Amino acid sequence: MPNLHPVILCGGSGTRLWPLSREDYPKQFLRLNGQHSLLQQTLQRSAAVSTMPPLLLSQESSRFIVAEQLRETGIGKASILLEPLRRNTGPAIVCAALHLCQQHDDALMLILPADHALQNQQAFAAAVEVAAEAALSGQLMTFGIRPDTAETAYGYLRAEPLPDADGDGTDINRVMPLAEFVEKPDRATAERFLTSGNYYWNSGMFLFRASLLLQEIKRHAPTMLEVCQRAMNSAGKDLDFIRLDAATYADNPDLAIDYALMERTDCAAMVALDAGWSDIGSWQSVWQNAEKDNDGNATHGDVVLQNCRNSLVHGAHRLVAAIGLQDISIIDTPDALLVMNRHQAQDTRQLVAALNQAQRSEAGNHRQVSRPWGSYDAIGSGPRFQVKRIIVRPGARLSLQMHHHRAEHWIVVAGTARVTQGEKEFLLTENQSAYIAVGVVHSLENPGKIPLELIEVQSGSYLGEDDIIRLQDRYGRT
Repeated sequence: MPNLHPVILCGGSGTRLWPLSREDYPKQFLRLNGQHSLLQQTLQRSAAVSTMPPLLLSQESSRFIVAEQLRETGIGKASILLEPLRRNTGPAIVCAALHLCQQHDDALMLILPADHALQNQQAFAAAVEVAAEAALSGQLMTFGIRPDTAETAYGYLRAEPLPDADGDGTDINRVMPLAEFVEKPDRATAERFLTSGNYYWNSGMFLFRASLLLQEIKRHAPTMLEVCQRAMNSAGKDLDFIRLDAATYADNPDLAIDYALMERTDCAAMVALDAGWSDIGSWQSVWQNAEKDNDGNATHGDVVLQNCRNSLVHGAHRLVAAIGLQDISIIDTPDALLVMNRHQAQDTRQLVAALNQAQRSEAGNHRQVSRPWGSYDAIGSGPRFQVKRIIVRPGARLSLQMHHHRAEHWIVVAGTARVTQGEKEFLLTENQSAYIAVGVVHSLENPGKIPLELIEVQSGSYLGEDDIIRLQDRYGRT
């Protein structure tokens, strides 16, 4: 197989998996079906078909989560291209092609969304090999998933039927001319698609030569190409990230690569894939892909069920018990609980929109917040005080900072802390504490080899996260 350059799209928001998936920690970073996140599974999948380092496209707000999950996989020499704002897959893929063409003569790009699941790696690799050969011959390839249900949550591809040249009676791993992209259908239309045999789920995965992509984009979406070129020319390095110019990138239309190019070009073709694919796009699809008990129940965490059938119960922080339920989903998180009919999973997006309209912080933010140095969990609050559980990774350091309106009291629970307090620097170990008065410059570092865990008690007239004046920061934050 020729050298492929995996391009991993990590910018999705995943609102249909609320309350577990949120704006500050979307579904691609969740461990929904195993010990690895969907992003990490995608990286492993790409590494199985390519020895080239991956290029990841991430939202700026998720950059440190992406970097940490990449580090956990042990995949080295990857590049991370930061999108300053969401403009869909069209501009993102064009910028990826421009970047790869700067590094290689004519890169063969394998585009993979970071939030999908595949059960059969061998079948995936076989389809990629077929698509790569077609791409080398001058075709823009996409992967169509053989449907097994009349699914209304997916877009569809219509392929031109071809004779069964090899006589095996199957369309799997065959290159077919792509006739049409179809929007998500209603139930009757989806059932007609299923019986016709010419329609496939649109996987959002692609494979093509970067030079051909740019050539076709220049023909069909020249403004997008021009804006992306300017954004790349003005891009800067930020630690290990490549940061696209925000003001320029904002001029791009919000357009998927399907509409920007694949529907317009005469070079598009499709490989049929049957590899146990799912976009894990709703709690219904999580239930469908999960292991179930004899009563059809899928559970996660400390869950006790009595007389329940065909239900999904996801608990992670406390005991969740249910009695006499059928076709119900229960998703429990520290600050939000979702209970719904399992068959109405697609309505979660409207619920999140209503929460955003009401300006509820739970719509987009978890109680536990990831930071480049670790995480914090706001475990309690009241008038003029807030309590946080802070975890600092080994070798990590919080910014040198001060606050105008709050004081902080730190109590070490586990590990060792190196504390900067004004002009002083000292170590704290388990059960020791330090007090940081209002206006005092301070910082916190973990010099040890195990995570540092501490309890922070804040007190003052204002406790918002915007009362942080950073003086130095190794992560480039202002």
